[in-house]
Amino acid sequence: MSETAILGGGCFWCTESVFQSLRGVASVEPGYSGGHVENPSYEQVCTKTTGHIEVVRVRFDPEVIDFETILQVFFATHDPTTLDRQGADVGPQYASAIFCQDERQKDIAQKVIAQFEAETGERVVTRLLGAERFWPAESYHRDYYLRNPNQGYCQAVISPKLAKFRKRYAALLAA
Repeated sequence: MSETAILGGGCFWCTESVFQSLRGVASVEPGYSGGHVENPSYEQVCTKTTGHIEVVRVRFDPEVIDFETILQVFFATHDPTTLDRQGADVGPQYASAIFCQDERQKDIAQKVIAQFEAETGERVVTRLLGAERFWPAESYHRDYYLRNPNQGYCQAVISPKLAKFRKRYAALLAA
């Protein structure tokens, strides 16, 4: 049995690389969700006019890693307090968002957000949205960091994020 989480936490290259490392995660696929254009392209989404958010679809085994833990990793590996921005990546396509697949996921997301706000004293701007259509990204976005670890963005942004993540969540990493 598997469960699906659809998460927007800035550039999907970053988010994908984090979740690919977790034990219990069967697959991670970058894509787009939340917009009004059918089957959008990366170029269309980058115009900031389609309403889509860059997301990852994470399929995981809830017997190995539960949705709450997925969200704790999500909140620890992006900034959920900045509206439509992650570092130098700015625009509505970089929004922090959780596309809740059911009411249970929404309840868990609200709980994790409340915990984060209580621990940090900061207001979370992560959008809690319903289960909207997921459009897979173009194939060249898949496994981007794994295929391009020496690319500039990967070296400057993703590698440091992964190092911090691996140190904090070592017990959750796949072998």
